[in-house]
Amino acid sequence: MKFCFATLGCKVNQFETQALAQLAQARGHVLVKADADACILNTCTVTSSGDHKNLRALHKLQKEHPRAVIALCGCFAQTEPERAAALDGVDIVCGTADRAAVLDLCEQAVQNQQRVCAVTDISQRRDFEPLPAGILPGHTRALLKVQDGCDNYCTYCIIPYARGHVRSLPPQQAVSQAQRLAQEGVREIIVTGIEIASYGRDLPEKPTLTDLTVAICEAVPSVRIRLGSLEPRIVTQVFCDTLRRYSNLALHFHLSLQSGCDDTLKRMHRRYTCAQYLDCVQRLRAAFPTCSITTDVITGFPGETEDEFMQTRAFLQQCAFASIHVFPYSERAGTVAAAMPDAVPQDIRACRADELRGLSAQMGRDFLQQFIGKTIPVVLEHGRADCQPAHGKWHFPVTLPPDSGKQGDEIMVKLTGIHGNGLDGIPIA
Repeated sequence: MKFCFATLGCKVNQFETQALAQLAQARGHVLVKADADACILNTCTVTSSGDHKNLRALHKLQKEHPRAVIALCGCFAQTEPERAAALDGVDIVCGTADRAAVLDLCEQAVQNQQRVCAVTDISQRRDFEPLPAGILPGHTRALLKVQDGCDNYCTYCIIPYARGHVRSLPPQQAVSQAQRLAQEGVREIIVTGIEIASYGRDLPEKPTLTDLTVAICEAVPSVRIRLGSLEPRIVTQVFCDTLRRYSNLALHFHLSLQSGCDDTLKRMHRRYTCAQYLDCVQRLRAAFPTCSITTDVITGFPGETEDEFMQTRAFLQQCAFASIHVFPYSERAGTVAAAMPDAVPQDIRACRADELRGLSAQMGRDFLQQFIGKTIPVVLEHGRADCQPAHGKWHFPVTLPPDSGKQGDEIMVKLTGIHGNGLDGIPIA
């Protein structure tokens, strides 16, 4: 059979789609971009706008693959199975459990043309579904999913209902997958999950994310290890003192914030104060002096006053982030925040988001400026006609002259100037 895959949303979704593609190929199926027998769309539902993107992606697949069986899996399918099943042209609806089973259903549907909704109650799942990590052709970095689910129940977030409770990949299996990726030529592994700070709390020996990171760093010392998005509570002194010993740990920490105002954080049900968050930032900078610290911020959350917004703006400046992902608040049906009073008008949400994006751009330039003239190691990516991209330990990309070397090589480069959201560089012989 000919399969086509499409993905919306986070790195976990990207990992799971790559894993499904690998499993399909292992069964002898072929991956195509047009005229497929079956298409699998891995959906997102983090915001209401994400749902609209799902529909657009579905219509695109139907146009490009008019004769194909269409399967929806992922978070939108999990939280709204009836709506997903009612969509014209959708043959199969799966959720966020038993991902590999969607291949069985596609194979069966191509034969019998029956429509199936196979979504189960994700809140009842207590086991982690292991899926094969892999590297995409032409890439040097790979994702490694080690955790699923979330028990935080932030008031704006639907993900606990889409992903269920915390479930973790046992450390020895994570290490084994990392070693296999290293043997396949991967130069960087991004450790990802829905909420990796909770890693291990469901396992018998209660390993922590720190324990897992140490195990992976030691198992593949020639591979750079980059951690995915972190909750502040994981950034303890033990976390910093332990991980600073590993030279293959990426110097980039994405530390989720959402608001720089304590009152707003309480309404969001975020489990830290601004003072506690700032302590985490200071610990990271003390342990990793040149590290990139990036974050997420929501503007216009219900009840956010102008004063609260200005508190957030001032706090962002105090933290001096290398980059900020800014999102105007979007109501998501099924969350506590969707029913909260004092909604902020859409135009004010957007205006505040634009203001913070401008602040982020300035702080980003300030952060990059300190690297100009410095020499750093980078891993080369697939070259283009006009340049050769590369990446180092930090969050920013590096742009080199064409033909600077072979993809996957690590070379020393001198950084010469700011280029977009990254830096230009020249190889050092």
